[in-house]
Amino acid sequence: MNERPRDFVLVHGAWHGGWCWSRVARLLTAAGHRVFAPSLSGLADRSHLFGPRIGLATHVEDIVRLVEFEGLDDFVLVGHSYAGSVITGVGDQLRERVSHYVYLDAVVPPDDARIWRWADVMNEQGRRERTAAIEGEGRGLMLAPPPASVFGIASDVDRDFVAAKLTPMPAATFLDPIELRAGGTRGLRRSYIAAAAPVYRGLAAVAERIRTEPGWHFEEIQAGHDMMLDAPRALGDRLLEFAATAPHSSA
Repeated sequence: MNERPRDFVLVHGAWHGGWCWSRVARLLTAAGHRVFAPSLSGLADRSHLFGPRIGLATHVEDIVRLVEFEGLDDFVLVGHSYAGSVITGVGDQLRERVSHYVYLDAVVPPDDARIWRWADVMNEQGRRERTAAIEGEGRGLMLAPPPASVFGIASDVDRDFVAAKLTPMPAATFLDPIELRAGGTRGLRRSYIAAAAPVYRGLAAVAERIRTEPGWHFEEIQAGHDMMLDAPRALGDRLLEFAATAPHSSA
């Protein structure tokens, strides 16, 4: 395997922030790689920028701008949960500039989607419930964090740690669409890692679809949805293998 250092961009899921990647980032860095784990606009250490105009398109732009300003090429892009939509939007723009797209128990838009919203991953009842939560508790502006227990976190200490750090999602991240002009990540090198202990019910149907869909590498990790906390070593090892086996650009 080619062990040349590679860059990783780790994109967190809904209500989380770059903080959730610290354990995995340490492992990747110790192996000689560079790691970027930004918090998306309006969340975590950037929650002071929260506003009604922050949507999925904003978060796609967050990552595209990071790539451009850091001059990244031939890197591994990881999206957890909600961020599956984010990295799909990034892939629609950057294409082969990313060596490997990794969907970590994540949302995956259908390959034929031209217009996509986070809301579209849910059934009609789920969309109604979340829209009602935005209009009610969220005052039309936000989607409040759920209890940390829904993420299947094994440790009480970690569950309390996560609960203390979750921040609301701007409503537009759920409601507003992005346009996918180049097929998202269709035809690119991509893998899906599903949580298996326990299975995250909110994305179980996505994992089952991807399991048998052509063009994907699929595997599971015996951990909960927040596996970067539950199983950082197992996840870090898989990401290192992806980095080592991905072809390097000749540029």
